[in-house]
Amino acid sequence: MASLRQQIERVHLPRISFWRIIRRALAVMLALQSLTVTALIVISAIRNRHHKEVKSFPHMRLDEVRVGDNLLQLYGYGRELYDAMLEAIDSAQESVYIESYIWKGDEVGSEFRDHLAKKAAEGVPVYVIFDSFANLVVPTSFKESFGEDIHLLQYQALRHPSYFFDPRRYSLDHRKLLVVDGTNGFIGGYNIGSLYATEWRDTHLRIRGPAAGDLASSFIAFWNRFCAKGDQITRHYKRCFDPLINLRGNDALRLTFPIRDMYIDAIDSAEQTILVTNAYFVPDHILLNALKAAVKRGVDVRVLVPWISNHIVTDWVSHGYFGDCLRSGIRIFSYKHAMLHAKTCTIDDQWSTVGTANLDRWSSIGNYEINVEIFSTDFARQMRTLFELDTSNTFELTLEEWNSRPWYTKLSERILAPLRILM
Repeated sequence: MASLRQQIERVHLPRISFWRIIRRALAVMLALQSLTVTALIVISAIRNRHHKEVKSFPHMRLDEVRVGDNLLQLYGYGRELYDAMLEAIDSAQESVYIESYIWKGDEVGSEFRDHLAKKAAEGVPVYVIFDSFANLVVPTSFKESFGEDIHLLQYQALRHPSYFFDPRRYSLDHRKLLVVDGTNGFIGGYNIGSLYATEWRDTHLRIRGPAAGDLASSFIAFWNRFCAKGDQITRHYKRCFDPLINLRGNDALRLTFPIRDMYIDAIDSAEQTILVTNAYFVPDHILLNALKAAVKRGVDVRVLVPWISNHIVTDWVSHGYFGDCLRSGIRIFSYKHAMLHAKTCTIDDQWSTVGTANLDRWSSIGNYEINVEIFSTDFARQMRTLFELDTSNTFELTLEEWNSRPWYTKLSERILAPLRILM
């Protein structure tokens, strides 16, 4: 009997050892990742403390472009955008809908609040949405200062304990919209705050015309889903089917994520150029393979990213893609003037998109996002002009230079690679 028990133990011993090895390997990997992330955060804090100089960056004014029944205008400088947004708010007669992922309680944030309060006091319905989690560090006193005349929704993802068991409820509201009277709409990457007015390079779009009604309808649908009972918006703005301007919005509760599919379809159709500008370039393998396939059929694929963003860990995870991109022929340009926060793409001087979605997992299949898809050669030429301006004083990575980076940098990127699924 004893010998039989010993034989059974000997049979099961390798399996126990195998799982023990796996657990220890995972523990070591998690420890290395934690140490690497901690080190990067410390380095970022030290760097920010010693580099307070605000650098200027090239920007230009672009004229409005007519696309069908709408007038479109690009903005690449925050202060100019904010002035146009405030002017639109001041002219409101029917309604003001404004949604921002981040709303700083600083001079610019207060400026927007005051203009909205003035308009609300005049009797114009004003509705405001901002994400609760993204504004945790914003003083409570500022959040409570909007006044009773303004309808305010602080969107909270996990509002109920049961939501912890539903992955759809983890989604944040990453959208940035302003719609005035259903005819004047703004959409893009700019949040609201003094930092973004002059120190960040971002891209926003103004739409004047019937397509702005689609933006208003999107805002109303989001508001009515998450607002308090009795505070629903009853006003209706007519939607339009426009072959030249399409609105693409991710809806986590419905599990619909058309922005990612839009990118992949457009990339698959490219014949000449693909010009991508994105703050956090962490694409999934299908989107990355689509870019590689485009290169193979002779398309000039260029990706512009910030060399140093406001999220240092994301930078390093993103850098882990660069070697693969460069080997496949994708050209990588790094922006060094300022924090580059834009989320745009233009293809073949015909197709363009401007919006709130990054090329990472959270924007692709996670957060609430919204992008505009535009078919216009005139608008695409402006997008190309903006891209060329942004890349005029950047540096292009080469495979030789990238392969020569220090061994500890390569090791750190490998350690952080598994975090791609979380970004």
